[in-house]
Amino acid sequence: MSSHSSIERAQQLNAGCQCVSLDRVGLEAELERVSPGFHDEVMAGRPHLFSHSVAFVSAEHVQRMARLVAAVERVVALPAWREHVLAWAPESARHRAATPGVFLGYDFHLGQTGPQLIEINTNAGGGLLNALLARAQKACCDDVAALLPGDLAGDTAEHLFLEMFCAEWRAVAAAVATAVTTRVGAGDTAKEAHFGAVPTRIAIVDEAPQTQYLYPEFVLFRRLFEHAGIGAVICDPRELAFRDGALWHGGARIDLVYNRLTDFALDAPANAALRAAYLAAAALITPHPQAHALYADKRNLVALTDDALLASWGGDAETRTTLANKIPRTELVLPENADDLWARRRQLFFKPAAGYGSKAAYRGDKITKRVFDEVLAGSYIAQALVPPSSRTLRVGAAPVELKLDLRNYVYNGHVQLIAARFWQGQTTNFRTPGGGFAPVLTVPSLQEIS
Repeated sequence: MSSHSSIERAQQLNAGCQCVSLDRVGLEAELERVSPGFHDEVMAGRPHLFSHSVAFVSAEHVQRMARLVAAVERVVALPAWREHVLAWAPESARHRAATPGVFLGYDFHLGQTGPQLIEINTNAGGGLLNALLARAQKACCDDVAALLPGDLAGDTAEHLFLEMFCAEWRAVAAAVATAVTTRVGAGDTAKEAHFGAVPTRIAIVDEAPQTQYLYPEFVLFRRLFEHAGIGAVICDPRELAFRDGALWHGGARIDLVYNRLTDFALDAPANAALRAAYLAAAALITPHPQAHALYADKRNLVALTDDALLASWGGDAETRTTLANKIPRTELVLPENADDLWARRRQLFFKPAAGYGSKAAYRGDKITKRVFDEVLAGSYIAQALVPPSSRTLRVGAAPVELKLDLRNYVYNGHVQLIAARFWQGQTTNFRTPGGGFAPVLTVPSLQEIS
């Protein structure tokens, strides 16, 4: 069986395998291990958080996505890239960070030519939820040998994700130690002494966290940290205070902040304490403003699809070819190009430069002239439209075709986990019956099976 036939087999399974693979009893057991009654907390008001089935992806497509991730990492490492993207980044993003930042999300559609990168996100949600979901699957489609892709295939989510946060902590500790060695200043030696093997206390921070759709994941992470002997709290950024050169929650010092905010620059008044602690290196904030600037600003996609620009920066031919083949052409939305963009709108998707979660994003074939005028007045990019592939599932008594996208959870260039989302509508959502997060199973080639 060639890689081409494994691609075809994955497509056939997504279209024809309508089986229910989610072991809901197993999922409930996984969630109840967190705390009694937690399953009800997760599902209450979130009926479409988890789909009841899986997505099938060929091994070749998994490899292509990993190659794209590696190509982006090579570009981000170029000094000229940093200079280019930080030129338009907010001030806080120019503060050099010692860590890469946790949970980058590389989101793909499976286009006619294979996986196409739609966007990159920082603070990508759902990683721990999807890891638990993957463990709650039962065997289906016995004629398919399928594997869980990513680093998670050979590790547990708990260990893999905890080690990621510890790696961030070690990187900061090393940076502080280097600074103390080369430049001992007031408070430096005290700061070095503070960095033990693991952080003492972590804050999981989002605006009004209990109202967030993925709040259950915050609870899972708090439990994960506590089981490792690390104190943890879930809080709103307004509950934090910066004083005496440290970040505090009540009377407890916060060493590390798992940042789930969508104020990527930490510019909002409510985030003043967090911003001050970040700029003073008084606490490890992850992901941080610079991670968003280097990876997730949508304008970066314009540069990633500009072959001549990448070549002038020293980007090698293989990297440029990978990016050109796997990222839809992206351009800035400029008022002077209004007529041309309007004429081509049906082949475009419009996104705000600092967008997230499909907010204020528009398919060109659905956009009205009034909304288009608002797009022209904002900071937007236009990306060549790549319709998502589909997954047919039985919802009730009838088969239903749902849209499908793939999220690669990435840390420091490594794909940890790949998950799918099923939905209907113009943009990704958690409102579709039968939709939600779903595990990804790799359909291998015959050589891999034998």
